[in-house]
Amino acid sequence: MAADIAEQPEVFARLLAGPARERIAAVAERIARRRPRHVVFTARGTSDHAALYGAYLTEIRLGIPAGLASPSVVTVFGARPDLSESLVVGVSQSGGSPDLCAVLEAARETGALTLAVTNTPGSPLAAAADLAVDVAAGHERAVAATKTYTAELLALLLLVESVDGGPAADIDDLPGLAERALADDTPLHLAARYRFAARLVTTGRGYAYPTAREAALKLMETSYLPSLAFSGADLLHGPLAMADPDVPVLAVVDAGPGGQSMRDVLARLGERRADVVVVGPEDVPGTAARIPVPRVDERYAPLLDILPLQRLALAVALARGQDPDAPRGLNKVTATL
Repeated sequence: MAADIAEQPEVFARLLAGPARERIAAVAERIARRRPRHVVFTARGTSDHAALYGAYLTEIRLGIPAGLASPSVVTVFGARPDLSESLVVGVSQSGGSPDLCAVLEAARETGALTLAVTNTPGSPLAAAADLAVDVAAGHERAVAATKTYTAELLALLLLVESVDGGPAADIDDLPGLAERALADDTPLHLAARYRFAARLVTTGRGYAYPTAREAALKLMETSYLPSLAFSGADLLHGPLAMADPDVPVLAVVDAGPGGQSMRDVLARLGERRADVVVVGPEDVPGTAARIPVPRVDERYAPLLDILPLQRLALAVALARGQDPDAPRGLNKVTATL
């Protein structure tokens, strides 16, 4: 897991290089010509969080309604929604889950344009789709997905930005910024804070919400620490009642509208005397500590914010005496029906 985490700047550089970037731009051109009225993402596990990021990007950057499909609608209930004016995107590290393939096949039957975003170009998911994007993360050794997740994020970012005319030049700074984010050892120092925690809450809004969900998943699958992920807004609608000094909170607070909207959430957590650690580019008054990340445009932040949280999950697992490379009951490829 540590080796996979460390490779992410290199993965970013590879995706941003000429051939990979040109292939994504060509897919984006096909999508732009089709002019879909809706974008529907389908995914499982870690890739579900990348898909959620893709949905935020699609609605904010392109102004096209986007959402996440429930594969069971097709595979369990046998429904065939009319997706004739939609782009349907399957996101999967392995591309091997039968339910995602079934969603893309059903979507094609109703006239949708379909796209597979995967780290396995020859996978069944890629074969089921009209178009395919290879995230080019290389072989991932650990069961817990790290570099394939951020590669999916970057591939979706490049795709959406290319549909919108092309990414800004500052996107090429991401490999160096990722190196900076991984060079800070604050996550290792904070791991002892969560060694004996009974449960933990992660939270963020907008682009940061997928990061909160992915961080919670990484903590659960590597150290078995029950972790609940909420959007900052949803946290105030009931779950805030469980906040107290014994329930630590990891809050993703970036520079931008989403991060600014978290200030009221953090104030309310402060009233509950919750132990809040912020992941972000600047200190927030009233919080216990901060895991620093470089300041970037908010839409880029998920590619950097998750990096120290992956290292934190790894360190917490080791502190709790677990083997993060062999989570109990898990396999690298999970085939759901």
